[in-house]
Amino acid sequence: MSEEKTLVTWHDHSVARPRGCVVWFTGLSGSGKSTVANCVDAKLNELSARSFVLDGDNIRHGLNASPEILAPIHGDEFAKRFGLSFGPQDREENIRRIGCVAEIFCSSGTIALTAFVSPYRADRDRVRDLVTRGGAEGSENEFVEVFVDTPIEICEQRDPKGLYKKARAGEIKGFTGIDAPYEAPAKPEIHLQGDLPVETLADQVIAWLKDKGKL
Repeated sequence: MSEEKTLVTWHDHSVARPRGCVVWFTGLSGSGKSTVANCVDAKLNELSARSFVLDGDNIRHGLNASPEILAPIHGDEFAKRFGLSFGPQDREENIRRIGCVAEIFCSSGTIALTAFVSPYRADRDRVRDLVTRGGAEGSENEFVEVFVDTPIEICEQRDPKGLYKKARAGEIKGFTGIDAPYEAPAKPEIHLQGDLPVETLADQVIAWLKDKGKL
């Protein structure tokens, strides 16, 4: 018995809105991505700009929940199929899903601030392509890659969740920066030195957005 085909058609919106942008913070765990993103969000709020932070840990509690989180609610089979762990393909799907959500925010006129390790260039480039395709021809600065460049030694000193300590002890496998790769952006729109004060870093992002006409 052949499977019934599902026809999916794109429907254009009847309301045309000015697009926002996606400010994509990337860097090692403990680099300060979430802290800087939230500081930028607060400054944007003070400027009456529409913004929202999509945080990696928060998303992993819901949209991209792990099999362990999903199993008690939906059962083992569902959890195995749709839950995301931290292997290479799981990380790819994690970024694909959040990229789609970020693009929706952008199309609504919101500045989407995302804070994900997103260790692979190819995954970040796919999100860039997705966001760029969504804009009008010739549109610029709708995907803003922000590299929070913090030396791993400083990230390990901070280690707010104790993850580096566990990775060094072999309790966590495939941890980015220890036994899994991090591919730094080749040409990020914004390059932040993560050992500087948070306010300084946030102000650099705000200044860039103002300079490019996003505020």
